[in-house]
Amino acid sequence: MLTRSIFDTTHDDFRAKVRAFLHDEVVPEYDDWCTEGRPSARFWKGVGALGVLGIGVPEEYGGLAGSDFRHSVVVTEEIQRLGLAIGGLRVHTDICVPYLLHHASEEQRRRWLPSMCAGETVVALGLSEPGAGSDLKAMTTRAERDGDHYVVNGAKTFISNGASADLLILAVKTDPAAGRDGISLLLVDTSTPGFERGRKLDKLGLKAQDLAELSFTDMRVPVDCLLGEENQGFRYLTSNLAHERLSIAVNSQAAAAAAVAWTVEDLAGTGAGQEAKFTLAACATEVAAGQALIDQAITLHVADELGVAEAALAKLFCTELQGRVVDRCLSVSDPATAYGSDSKIGHAYLDGRVSRIYAGSSEIMKVIVAQSLGL
Repeated sequence: MLTRSIFDTTHDDFRAKVRAFLHDEVVPEYDDWCTEGRPSARFWKGVGALGVLGIGVPEEYGGLAGSDFRHSVVVTEEIQRLGLAIGGLRVHTDICVPYLLHHASEEQRRRWLPSMCAGETVVALGLSEPGAGSDLKAMTTRAERDGDHYVVNGAKTFISNGASADLLILAVKTDPAAGRDGISLLLVDTSTPGFERGRKLDKLGLKAQDLAELSFTDMRVPVDCLLGEENQGFRYLTSNLAHERLSIAVNSQAAAAAAVAWTVEDLAGTGAGQEAKFTLAACATEVAAGQALIDQAITLHVADELGVAEAALAKLFCTELQGRVVDRCLSVSDPATAYGSDSKIGHAYLDGRVSRIYAGSSEIMKVIVAQSLGL
């Protein structure tokens, strides 16, 4: 409901192209993705050709000319407008690509970024383990140096893009005695012997999002596949957290805005009662407040001025906002349609729950914000 000033005509033109692509190429096959548990290979090539996978990447590596995080915001908003769950796309562009841009060698960038931008290489980030989620120092996946290779053994779970990935940015322990200061990142070609994919994970919501188990048995990774410096992995992982959390906040904000729009559209002309009107008025007001917060955070991020605390605050507010708004929109929707298997608001209710957990739970965000207050 508020006028936004963060976009210019180039973003508007890009939005039109993204909207047309989603409508023409994604919506018709989206149900198949939900059954398969991941997007099609054709999708990755399509978004690559559109330039989506090259957002923020220099042209010399195949990136989208003149693009920045606002282009990623456009993509996220258009995906949520249609009620789609394609979080693996943001994992590729907003989470994994920055590791290559900021920490990879020139040889590694030239090897991987052009194919990543073209959709020929899908990338995943291997962090969570069966016994280690948020506590990275507890990971047990081990990489032992053997000449000019690392020998890797261990397992990861809940890995977005894990079933489709051609490249894995893998967090390993290279110095187990050093805790978080003994973590390194390896660029792993998933065709490497010893790399195995486990079962497809069934989950609450996000049915079209690729989530997999991975395991590594005596997997030999060349030393020149080390990302950055040995034992600096924790520092690299935390350096991208503000970007990652803002990306999730943008997604949650867009999901909340979409939920209000769908509910208003469904109730228009039905003689909605006062309770429904008041509920939606309150939701629209909260969404407007969230949009102002998000747009300010986006502006700071584009200017390279967004801090960890500001990003945590945005994620905390917008993911909790998403939960409240979607729940209230569902409560005033027609039960005959809202609770059906093809209900957009119903899927949004299930898809949105994890937003308050990954990349740091709401409780962790509160800790960060409290620390920024000097508490």
